[in-house]
Amino acid sequence: MQSNIKNGAVNGRLDPAMLLLQYERVRRFTEFLCRPLNIEDYVVQPMADASPAKWHLAHTTWFFERFVMQAADPHHEPLKPHYYYLFNSYYQLAGKMHPHAQRGMITRPTVAEVCDYRRAIDELMTRLLQNGTGRTLHEILPLVELGLHHEQQHQEHILTDLKYLFWLNPMKPAYGEPPKPAAAAPPPLSWQTYPEGIQSIGHEADSFAYDNERPRHRVFLNPFKLAMRLVTCGEYLEFMNGGGYDKPELWLADGWDCKNESGWRAPLYWELQDNGWHQFTLGGMRPLDPREPVAHVSHYEADAYARWAGARLPLEAEWEIAAAAGPIEGNFVEEGRLHPAAPAKPVNGSPAQIFGDAWEWTASPYTPYPGFRPAGGPIGEYNGKFMCNQMVLRGGSCFTSRSHIRPTYRNFFQPDERWQMTGIRLANEG
Repeated sequence: MQSNIKNGAVNGRLDPAMLLLQYERVRRFTEFLCRPLNIEDYVVQPMADASPAKWHLAHTTWFFERFVMQAADPHHEPLKPHYYYLFNSYYQLAGKMHPHAQRGMITRPTVAEVCDYRRAIDELMTRLLQNGTGRTLHEILPLVELGLHHEQQHQEHILTDLKYLFWLNPMKPAYGEPPKPAAAAPPPLSWQTYPEGIQSIGHEADSFAYDNERPRHRVFLNPFKLAMRLVTCGEYLEFMNGGGYDKPELWLADGWDCKNESGWRAPLYWELQDNGWHQFTLGGMRPLDPREPVAHVSHYEADAYARWAGARLPLEAEWEIAAAAGPIEGNFVEEGRLHPAAPAKPVNGSPAQIFGDAWEWTASPYTPYPGFRPAGGPIGEYNGKFMCNQMVLRGGSCFTSRSHIRPTYRNFFQPDERWQMTGIRLANEG
């Protein structure tokens, strides 16, 4: 099933009929991702940073009611007033919210009641996009588009949160079919060289982008090299076997402390069994495939590996310049693999796997671009308030929708986080 959002615009203006089609596709895809679940799977919160699937279903619906329906009609009465408290995430200007770490305690409303809520808001949104007229309608269309991309983000979170939940279960249940082994060994690691110069990065087109991708601006880059593919599990295993987790000279100070306190000895979801390393996937536990890209590593681990390999992580500007030169192709959620895949053959020209497979840690802190201005009101809390103590990731993953990603997309996480599908691409001086 596709989760596509195409450019819902006609002559540069968002078109209600096209947006309605996209709305229906995205909303159906969220529910499609939940089909393999048993009712018990919807409610459990595996850790403070994750959320139950039921909460994701409700929150994405709350987003449309709170920001779109109320913008279209300031006198709109909430269908379920207490949902405004239960399913707000972090929008302080939108009102009080239930604590994030306690979302798993929301056993009521039931899953069925949340699904009823989704259907009710879908009906209202359909009528709005079919029958709305005038200036008010066209003012809320950008909010609809934002809501669709917001829901695609939560589709990815549903998968990452479920993977962590199922991994904690002693039965190690499978969400779907196990991913097929890599068809062939990846090509030897090679490099693409880029010259020094003044480059422009950031979004400037009329198509959708988040506010943190703007404005477009100039940066100076020294000559650099970017690896033509992602680091593999086999290469990361060499780092482990070479004592990478025991050498403080490879680690940032905070990373060394975090590793020791957390007891890290391998990426998340790796387990050493009697017959070797195994890896948990959404298809269950299976032997580690050394040919696949390594994933579920923290920024600290990615940085330590890069030092061990005699390289570094790319700056986000370096990554964007390389990504902008090629097409948006890769292993996305639409493929149904839900696991990183090794390149099938050597790639010439643009780096392989620059999109999809695994989010790529960069060496860049998540900070505002020169001239950045967040939107006014609660929507302005979407990105700008998190521009501290986070690192930028680029490129999307096998849990990301193809239509959701672009070269300018800036994801961000704290450097110790590993439950997201995060991998490693190396860079070096040119």
